[in-house]
Amino acid sequence: MKILIASTPEQEEQIQELIEYMYCTVFPDYFTDDEIRQMDDLKVLHTHVHEVEYVGTLKEAFQIISSLQTLIAIIETGSEEKVYREMFAHNAGILRGFGISFPFSFDQFTEGHDCDNHISLYAKPANQLLI
Repeated sequence: MKILIASTPEQEEQIQELIEYMYCTVFPDYFTDDEIRQMDDLKVLHTHVHEVEYVGTLKEAFQIISSLQTLIAIIETGSEEKVYREMFAHNAGILRGFGISFPFSFDQFTEGHDCDNHISLYAKPANQLLI
């Protein structure tokens, strides 16, 4: 018999916050709104899909949180070093191992992108005041 310890509500909340950060902060810098909408339709990074192998144990939640944080840090550094490429592949593989869709390559976040200066519906507003 094997005893599993369930993840905490705080861990589940942290996972959802990291996924939201990817959609609202990282993706708008690299993808158009239409591409992000398609990702959402394809359930990219969704944990509440029937095919997901993530069952909500403490260890699994920690691995997912760590992988998401590492991917975000690698993407935001903008470095193309080989060590980052390997870490990116390893952490993307961890997410895929849990059945979480992350269909991106390292090159998609290092190659030149032209989404820097556009306004995205997915990006969080700089402020909430209407002028």
